[in-house]
Amino acid sequence: MDRKTLLPFLAMPILLLAVEIGAILLSLPVQAAGIVAFQNPTDVVNPLIFIAILLAFTALLLVLIRYHLKRVIDAVIKISFFLTFCYIFAALVYAAMGATDLATVLVFALSVVASVVLFKYPEWYVIDTLGILIGAGVAAIFGASLDILPVVILLALLALYDAISVYKTKHMITLAEGVIDLKTPILFVIPKRKDYSFIRDGIGKLGDGGERAAFIIGMGDMIMPSILVVSANVFLKGWRLAGIINLPAIGAIIGSVAGLAVLLHFVTSGKPQAGLPPLCGGTILGFLVGWAIMMVMVG
Repeated sequence: MDRKTLLPFLAMPILLLAVEIGAILLSLPVQAAGIVAFQNPTDVVNPLIFIAILLAFTALLLVLIRYHLKRVIDAVIKISFFLTFCYIFAALVYAAMGATDLATVLVFALSVVASVVLFKYPEWYVIDTLGILIGAGVAAIFGASLDILPVVILLALLALYDAISVYKTKHMITLAEGVIDLKTPILFVIPKRKDYSFIRDGIGKLGDGGERAAFIIGMGDMIMPSILVVSANVFLKGWRLAGIINLPAIGAIIGSVAGLAVLLHFVTSGKPQAGLPPLCGGTILGFLVGWAIMMVMVG
């Protein structure tokens, strides 16, 4: 592997760790502000609701891509990002100031500024920086809202769905190509060269066999493992490193990085790869190892 390829490959685990660590830190204000995705964190129906919403949103985007409704796609994604920013900033601001009128105005203002910066100046470093915030925030909200068993079920179902959608039906590749054509910032972008510009260069079409100017990895590939990291840290008690993170969460982080290493090995083939099977599988295995070690220590 040459230097041009090695450096971006090293950047991906760093991005994953940034999302996971950020999610753990953000889970504290999320809980303090009372922001939850599900009222009953132990309900095993929650993963099915999550999957149903994901399928509906995916189907909507595919229909819009099929009929070349690019403006509608752009509007749907922008609204989704703005609302996501609202939830994340609400957790931070409400935890610090309380749910006052001034806090609500500040949340709205911060969400508008972040959305404008992201969509008016979508350079790769802007996308990646705000992507870490988005990924960490979403993972913190869902991780603090779902107990461990529902999360494990969710990750297993998502890994299966991702494999089918990439290797069998291939509709996830169609979705990615359609979104990339719009240069919509819903992916982490890792450039291969110093003079790279996402605004100017894009990344090229997936699966075209040509040399791309940047590597990409979906935000979902970073968010989903992070949900289990947060859930393990929120719902399991016990020894914590520096009083912040417990062994099952540490194990999940190590497992996710190992899963990412496996994914990157297959990415060198140049073909689109389903990211969630190795990422979710590694995260679950790492969590189980960390949980087993914690049980031995407690016992």
